[in-house]
Amino acid sequence: MFSEYKNIEEFKEANGYTIGDAWYPRVTKIVGIKSKPALYRYYGEAKSYKAAQEATEQSAKEGTLIHEAVEGLLLGKNPNIDPLIAPAIKSFQEFFEKNIIKTTPELVERRIVNSDHRYAGTVDAIAIIDNKMGVLDIKTSQAIYRDYNLQTSAYMDALKNEFENLETRWILRIDQIQKCIRCGARRRVKGGREKITTEWGNMHMWKCAHEWGPLYGEIDLQEFPSWQNDFEAFLGAKRLWEWENEDWLKKVGYL
Repeated sequence: MFSEYKNIEEFKEANGYTIGDAWYPRVTKIVGIKSKPALYRYYGEAKSYKAAQEATEQSAKEGTLIHEAVEGLLLGKNPNIDPLIAPAIKSFQEFFEKNIIKTTPELVERRIVNSDHRYAGTVDAIAIIDNKMGVLDIKTSQAIYRDYNLQTSAYMDALKNEFENLETRWILRIDQIQKCIRCGARRRVKGGREKITTEWGNMHMWKCAHEWGPLYGEIDLQEFPSWQNDFEAFLGAKRLWEWENEDWLKKVGYL
C-alpha cells in the first residue's frame, strides 16, 4: 500500500505531539478526515494541482501572519504588521477597540491534552468576552464553516475540568476583500488566487467591467455556546481517522 510517510517518526511529527512519554494525535489532523466540499471545488477550479498547492501554501503563510499579529494585539503588544495583511489588521484593531477581549500570555497558543479520549492540540486563545470565558479560535477563511465546531468542541472537552468557568467558544474570522465601486461585487485575493463573488441572477454584476476599491478587512465574531453534540461528532471523526491510519497507529503503539 502506498504511504506518504517514510518512517514512524515522520508519521508522529506530521500527525501529533509527543507530550511527556506519550504521543497524541493532533485535533486538526483528526478533523481533516472529514469531507470538505469547498476545498474540493477550490482544487477543481484551479489551473492545476500544482497551482492549487502553491496558492494553498501562500494562503497559509498569510494566515500565519494574521494569527501572529492578532495574538500580539490581544496581549497588548505592538507587533510589526506585514503590508500584505495590513488592511485586515487595521480592521481588527478598530474592532478590538470597540469589543473587549481579555486574555493573558499563558492562555494564548496553549497546548491542550485530553487524556480520556487521547488527543492533543493547540488553542489560539482562551479569552473573556462579554464576561464569559471561552475558547477563541481565529480563522482567515472566506466564511465560518461548520467544520470549525468539531475542532473547538475538542478543545472545550479537553479544558472543561481545568477551567470551571469555561462556558462557550467563539470563531473570530478575519479576511481581506475589495468591492467593485460600480456594482458591489466582492473580490478576494488570497494566496495569489482571485475569487470574485456576485449575487445570483444579478446580470449587472456579471456584465460589469469591475473597478475595484481599496482592500479592507472583514471581521466576523460568532459564538457557539453548545458544544457537546459537536464533540460527539468529533469523536466519530476521530474513530474514522484511527481506522484510516490503523497500521501506523499500531506501529507507534497508540492502538
